[in-house]
Amino acid sequence: MTQALFARDALLPTGWSRDVLLCWDDAGKLTRVASGTAPQAGAAIARGPLIPGMPNLHSHAFQRAFAGLAEHRTQQQDSFWSWRSLMYRFAARLGPQQMEAIAGWLYAEMLEGGYTSVCEFQYVHHQPDGTPYVDDATLTLATLRAARATGIGLTLLPVLYQCSGFGGQRPTEGQRRFIRSTDSMLRLVEALKPVCDAHGARLGLAPHSLRAVPEAALHDALSGLATIDPTAPVHIHVAEQTKEVDDCLAWSGQRPVAWLLDHAPVDARWCLVHATHMDAAEYRDAAASRAVVGLCPSTEANLGDGLFDLAAWRDGGGAWGIGSDSHVCVNAAEELMLLEYGQRLATRQRNVGADATHPQIATALTLAAVAGGAQAAGRAIGGLAVGQQADFVALDPQHIALRGLEAPDMLSAHMFASHRGSAIDSVWVGGQARVIAGRHPARDALAAAFVQARADLLRG
Repeated sequence: MTQALFARDALLPTGWSRDVLLCWDDAGKLTRVASGTAPQAGAAIARGPLIPGMPNLHSHAFQRAFAGLAEHRTQQQDSFWSWRSLMYRFAARLGPQQMEAIAGWLYAEMLEGGYTSVCEFQYVHHQPDGTPYVDDATLTLATLRAARATGIGLTLLPVLYQCSGFGGQRPTEGQRRFIRSTDSMLRLVEALKPVCDAHGARLGLAPHSLRAVPEAALHDALSGLATIDPTAPVHIHVAEQTKEVDDCLAWSGQRPVAWLLDHAPVDARWCLVHATHMDAAEYRDAAASRAVVGLCPSTEANLGDGLFDLAAWRDGGGAWGIGSDSHVCVNAAEELMLLEYGQRLATRQRNVGADATHPQIATALTLAAVAGGAQAAGRAIGGLAVGQQADFVALDPQHIALRGLEAPDMLSAHMFASHRGSAIDSVWVGGQARVIAGRHPARDALAAAFVQARADLLRG
């Protein structure tokens, strides 16, 4: 049965449009997007302007319970590497019930913050002593259940992790829950494929990083993945920190992104997460590969990683999207605001992310991030267009920061002048309302389970 929603204003892939009727089928796919129409009999009426749901292209769900707990100095000069040691100690205590509770609350937060899908980069696989669970997919399935319970769309990315550093260095004790052989990973992916298909989730693979996956294992994993699903998305951390760049140069004589482009079939299925530290040739060549760059401004700022050069990437025609990564921030508009502000600080200019087609910065950033995020997710979630999933967000026109403004200015105020999530009225995923009047229906129960899980981990 066709369902419909009428919006006075809606942000389509081509820009803002008036009097828009959206129709979708029982599968949650848009079958009609018509501008300049009258409300259809029986169609719901959106309270405020519609914007496309934002894909979150990089998530480590369990780290939400750790957010805010590493904001103290542990050595004279703290960095990603000192933060990672603390994170490992936290991850060592995690169990399946806690994973599901943390992910469930996080995914509800994401929905309330304007995200309608998530790419889950899942690298905690085993029991605390490093031995597999009886069901090898136990922790991965916990995140799948959390996504189903909250209604968020999911791209599941089990992570291949084998080494502690370039050149096949032995893993550390803190990494024992992450380690898998290539054959073990491919068996896991093969087992997960029918489960994901049955529940509408997309399945891909995430070689963790060049420092964690040797060259031969990378090639074997990609070859095996192609047999299971040649269209599956591939995500990898790369060039996040300067130490990683230095170590890669010492190991191979090449910078990480340059090495990856020379030794792997990087194409439009790939998402290069962070890619913070590239030289001019890497920006040019990586953009030409058609891979998406996954930017996580709040986490990159929190960890002191550095700033991506968005202008250089766009000059090469590169696609990009956003992720919340370690979840110190779980809000799509705020992530985009931080991205833009970082570029302004680096360039001492304003409205860096705007372009000739979309001079309104909030409009330009939203459309670019939705398109890049959809590509990285490997799902039809690329905005308000026929054939795409009916994922959208209605802004609250009565929010004091938005009241009385035209739709493009409402989006700008939502991104730069409100409390971000507080200016969201409702969120729809696959044509189903998942957030109503700014709240997920299961918010209270999910929050209570999260608080209990975090308390258990802190006591452990």
